[in-house]
Amino acid sequence: MSLAGKTVFITGGSRGIGLAIACRAARDGANVAIAAKTAEPHPRLPGTIHTAAREIEAAGGKALPLVCDIRDEAQVEAAVAATVEAFGGIDICVNNASAISLTPTLKTDMKRFDLMHQINLRGTFLVSKSCLPHLLEADNPHVLNLAPPLNFEAKWFAPHVAYSMAKYGMSLCVLGMAEEYRAQGVAFNALWPRTAIATAAIRNVIGGDELIRRSRKPEIIADAAWFILTRPAREFTGNFCVDDEVLEAAGITDLTGYAVDPDVELAPDFFVEPRG
Repeated sequence: MSLAGKTVFITGGSRGIGLAIACRAARDGANVAIAAKTAEPHPRLPGTIHTAAREIEAAGGKALPLVCDIRDEAQVEAAVAATVEAFGGIDICVNNASAISLTPTLKTDMKRFDLMHQINLRGTFLVSKSCLPHLLEADNPHVLNLAPPLNFEAKWFAPHVAYSMAKYGMSLCVLGMAEEYRAQGVAFNALWPRTAIATAAIRNVIGGDELIRRSRKPEIIADAAWFILTRPAREFTGNFCVDDEVLEAAGITDLTGYAVDPDVELAPDFFVEPRG
């Protein structure tokens, strides 16, 4: 169970969950291509593809920082080609990049609607499609989408229809592609957190520092992703995983170390029920 020597292509990996997954893979000695837009420092967002690359290499991996807007087909194809040229192939694709706007229908402008669907749904489809020719040649190929379980209860849609549609689009890619490529041995799985995760989106878009205190660290997603990506692809595909369930199945039952503040009640995430 190791990602040593594996090549991971990850979108939106310059910070947060994507960077945590990249660094966990790097600890095994993986090659990691970071395909993200942030090449220069942003006043409100920590990290760039270059600072991420330094963290990946400090963790023990090899890094390839790539400026890539996953809405642009030519940029995605160029980033995939550069990864293959640098590392000889692609073993794992992680679709992490996502846009969020928790607005009701009348307050969702179409520019924001289009952005979420272009990044979340179209971007996930495009990146998966572009990586697939190389995944089909890999020994244990995995695609992992940071997407929720397909739970079609109205309460998960009503407050923010546009965002929910876009995120469930990523989940539908898992549902369809897992079956489409089952015989060829490419695994497609989804991973989603039970609780809020301490990211820039939580701080800047959703709940500020108070919600950060009630969140878990991105490392819980990274560790859960590692357990998924090290499984035999032919035996584990088409699953909609939740982080705490993945860890518990691996024998990790004490999750207090992942909490930003273990003394406060954790905030549940969207699309999944809190644990009793």
